[in-house]
Amino acid sequence: MITCYLRYTIDPYKLAEFEEYAKLWIPLVNRLGGTHHGYFMPHEGTNNIALALFSFPSLAAYEEYRVKMAEDAECLAAFALAEKTRCIASYERSFMRPVFE
Repeated sequence: MITCYLRYTIDPYKLAEFEEYAKLWIPLVNRLGGTHHGYFMPHEGTNNIALALFSFPSLAAYEEYRVKMAEDAECLAAFALAEKTRCIASYERSFMRPVFE
């Protein structure tokens, strides 16, 4: 299993717009083969950083998701919302593997 860790730098004056964007992606990732673990919005401390975590059985499964995502109308609409509202300034993507007992 791999987990994608996304760290967003967001516009703190557009939290509602980013949260709308986030709520669109959770079911999309799940529908396209992943397991979304949620978005994490600023609460205390830094007001312009948000996180998302979602997992796939393998890196190959994630790559399949990326191909499907690029052709999916709902995914393209979610990207368009972020672009239109300009709620995301930048993001970083990392892949991690879980360690359990």
